[in-house]
Amino acid sequence: MKIGFIGLGNMGAPMAANLAAAGHDVVGFDVAGTTAKGVRVACDIAAAVDGADVVTSMLPNGAILRQVGEQAIPHMTPGALFMDCSTVDVDSARDVAKAAENAGLLSVDAPVSGGIGGASAGTLTFMAGGSADAFAKAAPLFDIMGQKAVHCGDAGAGQAAKICNNMILGATMIATCEAFALADKLSLDRQKMFDVVSTSSGYSWTMNAYCPAPGVGPSSPADNDYTPGFAAELMLKDLGLSQQAARSADADTPMGALALALYKQFVENEDGLGKDFSAMLPRFEKRGAN
Repeated sequence: MKIGFIGLGNMGAPMAANLAAAGHDVVGFDVAGTTAKGVRVACDIAAAVDGADVVTSMLPNGAILRQVGEQAIPHMTPGALFMDCSTVDVDSARDVAKAAENAGLLSVDAPVSGGIGGASAGTLTFMAGGSADAFAKAAPLFDIMGQKAVHCGDAGAGQAAKICNNMILGATMIATCEAFALADKLSLDRQKMFDVVSTSSGYSWTMNAYCPAPGVGPSSPADNDYTPGFAAELMLKDLGLSQQAARSADADTPMGALALALYKQFVENEDGLGKDFSAMLPRFEKRGAN
């Protein structure tokens, strides 16, 4: 396929490179002028999408997605696929999908899980929203860039799945960090805590696969001074999207709201900016009961 790729940042660049390495003709554009291995560089969005079978985007937020959609869609060939892999608000995803469909295009919102490592290794998980035809056209590209793709429903369903997943992730990480900090103050050895919880009813992905305690469990960012695998500010963004969606849908999500407040304090008022989201553990270590 000929693929236009908009957004060659930390996630987009390795994704585009993997598509090029698989033999696709990939033309990329990024406002910052970044490039990716094997990807031809376009001078602007219109040039990147011209004649493309698929246009893929990986962008910071919904406002930028809307701008890219306005610039890309009029220059795309009818029948082509617009595939956005950004994590954005559901309304933006649905509005851009509607604009694409009105222009005779297929459209799928397909945010990812797996971080920069997954993007580089081609092991991302895609949560996709859109028609069956759009998902089918995207599927071969999902196979190159990831290890799993789930068709979650109509337009916006991919974003809804990502937002709900990361609301659970944020709240669970906070609870895991709180528990380790409490265990410390109760003189419970961290390894013993892990040995019990990881095989008991308290087990979770944040405990078993991404343990926030250095030297405990499988290797994680905690073992590298909390250098981000998934940055705290990105968790803050996703929790903000979850609460935006909750307000729009009139859903009661008090744990999600509290997780948002804690990560907001951590990133904006403490030392969380630039650290992994699991760095909540040293934060709680330093604090006493309120």
